[in-house]
Amino acid sequence: MISARNLREVDHAEIITFVDEWWGGRHVSDKLPRLFFKYFRDTSFVLEEDGRILAFLIGIIPKDSEEAYIHFVGIHPDHRKTGLAKRLYETFLYEARDRGCKRVRCITSPVNKTSISFHTGMGFEIKRGDGEVDGVSIHTNYDGDGKNKVLFVKKLSG
Repeated sequence: MISARNLREVDHAEIITFVDEWWGGRHVSDKLPRLFFKYFRDTSFVLEEDGRILAFLIGIIPKDSEEAYIHFVGIHPDHRKTGLAKRLYETFLYEARDRGCKRVRCITSPVNKTSISFHTGMGFEIKRGDGEVDGVSIHTNYDGDGKNKVLFVKKLSG
């Protein structure tokens, strides 16, 4: 049975050992410094089965803010398209709404069509940017590193 829990600082060591493999060898572990596992535990979640992590979401909900941010989501490749991502997002959206947030934001790469489809399917809107790739609005050089991003926002209802 798959159970949900909050992220723990000790999860960092385990997650960084497999997360690059989950991304087909692409180096993404540097996007997960230990500070997320230490300071955002109560707004980040893990789905596991028999003590094995199958999925996780790192989320940030600043105190007294109307906006929350989903920083990173990882789903084991064998468990994609099984509803785990939706379950994590619903958990986070509920937490954000419960803490008084009115919006949730997140980003993805314009080449990640699966992510774009997932987010729009979950009710996220693409924020108009300053460019376009394959008909999708992008924000060029988003972090100043030359990479383009698709920005999403979801309004939360009362």
